Amino acid sequence: MTRRTLADLSRHERATVLTVQEDGPAAERLRELGLCPGTEVVLDRQAPFGGPMVFRLRGYRLCLRPSEARRVAVAESAD
Repeated sequence: MTRRTLADLSRHERATVLTVQEDGPAAERLRELGLCPGTEVVLDRQAPFGGPMVFRLRGYRLCLRPSEARRVAVAESAD
């Protein structure tokens, strides 16, 4: 089974965070921003040509670079 990340979501797709991959300050910051296991995330929009991605989670919007979004493993969210 292929692991999906936030960077793999399509617009308005809903997913649940499984884990933040890797360690270090960048991964810790993603967890501090609310990307903890069990958090539901929706891709709101993405800039063209692989630009920043805007996600909705925990009542706010979070903008991430695709390289940052690839660090967050997700599972399809049950509706």
